[in-house]
Amino acid sequence: MKAILALEDGTYLEGRAFGAEKDAEGELVFNTSMTGYVEALTDPSYKGQILMMTYPLIGNYGVCKEDFESDGVKVEGFVVRELCKEPSNWRSEMSVDELLKEYEVPGIEGIDTRMVTKRTRIYGAMKACIAIGDVDREKILKRVVEQPSITEIDLVDKVSVKKPKRFESDGKYEVALIDCGIKMSIVRQLLKRGVNLTLYPYNYPAEKIAEQEPDGIFISNGPGDPARVKETIETIRKLSKDFPMAGICLGHQLIALAFKAKTFKLKFGHHGSNQPVKDYESGRVFISSQNHGFAVDENTLPKGLVVTQRNLNDNTVEGLKHEDIPLISVQYHPEAGPGPHDTYFFFDEFIRMLKEY
Repeated sequence: MKAILALEDGTYLEGRAFGAEKDAEGELVFNTSMTGYVEALTDPSYKGQILMMTYPLIGNYGVCKEDFESDGVKVEGFVVRELCKEPSNWRSEMSVDELLKEYEVPGIEGIDTRMVTKRTRIYGAMKACIAIGDVDREKILKRVVEQPSITEIDLVDKVSVKKPKRFESDGKYEVALIDCGIKMSIVRQLLKRGVNLTLYPYNYPAEKIAEQEPDGIFISNGPGDPARVKETIETIRKLSKDFPMAGICLGHQLIALAFKAKTFKLKFGHHGSNQPVKDYESGRVFISSQNHGFAVDENTLPKGLVVTQRNLNDNTVEGLKHEDIPLISVQYHPEAGPGPHDTYFFFDEFIRMLKEY
């Protein structure tokens, strides 16, 4: 079946539909990873976005639900150059087409993803729409332009747990994990290090978390504009002086906002598993997995919050720590899923903080 990809700059491309036979709206972002499409499709940080892979052949190793980062597909739509119809992998349980049908998400193939990526790099991330079947060109372009911007949508509420959820590891530490749209790889890395976790909704009262007397607080990744997640920002303000704290991705941005810094929207974001990060404490350079469209404004950081790492592509802030309290955060994804394992040490540093505090 014919499908259309339309962008807010007037770009109108025809392709072939796969997945669910329905339309989708969202901000189009490109991911430069060569593998890991299952993890990307199920990453809650992509909620509100249409994901486009720059690697031209997608789906050749199929889908294994063991690789899911959440309870299902979270992207609004999926754009690829060529979709593999017959995956070949002993772990594969289904094709990408079948996966998207199961979770009612549309996809489009036959798109010149290189051209769209280059346009995105020039003009920035754009609002987009995938439409299935015969559509009116003017109507679909009007629909693209009139949809709300990602900065105008509350997305965290759509991916956070609704009530506390428990994960046991028989460990000695108790950590309160504030769920803004967490990837399961983060949970697995903490459990592996002997941490018992309680997942709390992003808007769970700080006082109730403090009553449980956790050994530390962890702020997860998640979708959308961090400035809209005011409940979690307030929770961080109330708890950061009394408990060791760490944050990843959106959690990193929310920590900065809680300390009165500001964030800004990147032109086209960082999405992929090949982003170079320099650590200023060790002098080493790491390759990291990233998925975010906003960044911390270094010029607004208050006294006490110190930049520990930077992105070597655009010099944006990748790591923070506080000089006076046990608090660390990183913009990238140290748990990978998918991606390199260079930065697993972030979780070891958090455990060290729990031991020493």
